[in-house]
Amino acid sequence: MASVTISNIKKDYGALSIIDGLDLSIEDGQFVVLLGPSGCGKSTLLRMIAGLEPITSGEIAIGDRVVNTLHPKDRNIAMVFQNYALYAHMTVFDNMAFSMQLKRRPTEEIKQKVGWAASILNLTPYLERYPRQLSGGQRQRVAMGRAIVRDPTVFLFDEPLSNLDAKLRVQMRTEIKELHQRLKTTTVYVTHDQIEAMTMADVIVIMRDGHIEQIGRPLDVYDRPANLFVASFIGSPAMNMFHGEVASERDAWVVRTDELSLPLPPGAAVRPGQKVIYGIRPEHLRPVADGRGIPARITVVEPTGPEIHIFASMGNTAICSVLHDRMELSPGAVIHLEPAPERIHLFDQGSGERLDKGRS
Repeated sequence: MASVTISNIKKDYGALSIIDGLDLSIEDGQFVVLLGPSGCGKSTLLRMIAGLEPITSGEIAIGDRVVNTLHPKDRNIAMVFQNYALYAHMTVFDNMAFSMQLKRRPTEEIKQKVGWAASILNLTPYLERYPRQLSGGQRQRVAMGRAIVRDPTVFLFDEPLSNLDAKLRVQMRTEIKELHQRLKTTTVYVTHDQIEAMTMADVIVIMRDGHIEQIGRPLDVYDRPANLFVASFIGSPAMNMFHGEVASERDAWVVRTDELSLPLPPGAAVRPGQKVIYGIRPEHLRPVADGRGIPARITVVEPTGPEIHIFASMGNTAICSVLHDRMELSPGAVIHLEPAPERIHLFDQGSGERLDKGRS
């Protein structure tokens, strides 16, 4: 196992800058997820760590060794791709053993390591099968087994679950996380799927346009997004956003929009006239009795089983509320909703940066 240290990394394609001066430290044994929209530079960064993409400038160290000029095979890393990249003419055993066979490792050692990896990944009954005889999830486990037997210091995953159906993705998420807990190998995982990031990561690195927007533990990023981009990117359904101005109303602070007055928690670090974006997550916009809260006219009701998603119009703003209790609701009806005061998020309209709610 080893740490990964990325210092002032830049990646240019001619005049086009993909990553510009990025710094990141990954601790030994951490499971770090690089998360962001397509084109944000996360896969490029992973490929530079792997040595598959040359670095324009900066430094990458794995453990105490700078690896900028090292060939991928000399970096002691193992990579699992979105495409399983299995050899169709080889059995599961031979696919997993191939790297050790190339290094001319003793036959008994190869059998022992492949058997160990197969037992971890529940592949023992399939060692004599060919990839065409396996399901998508089983093929991905073979690809992971091929990486495990190399005994790398760092695992690199590049959107490995994208080709799987929804049920298999859930299963494989659990299996990859369990594998990491067992092996405790430093892992860097790239995805654009926030659910994968939230459920698997020790630390999430949220990227946009080649820059890091926020680094933190999953629930910290969810509960305290650093800026408007993170707030809108993390969470499904997305956070409700209202553009307004801070004002005093009946001895209380509110955010006034064109049609609404949205309550602020006591001690909010704002000033009169300040233009802000008021954010509240759907699960924190709760139904209350008539005469309280803010009226919203329902447009769509989506029962999911454990939750009911209510899409409605609150003034001129389309909002979503997630309910956990069964309620008889129909499009066109009016529901009164109230934001949980301790769950309100405030952002500066100009910069998009988070405004602390409490006064210093």
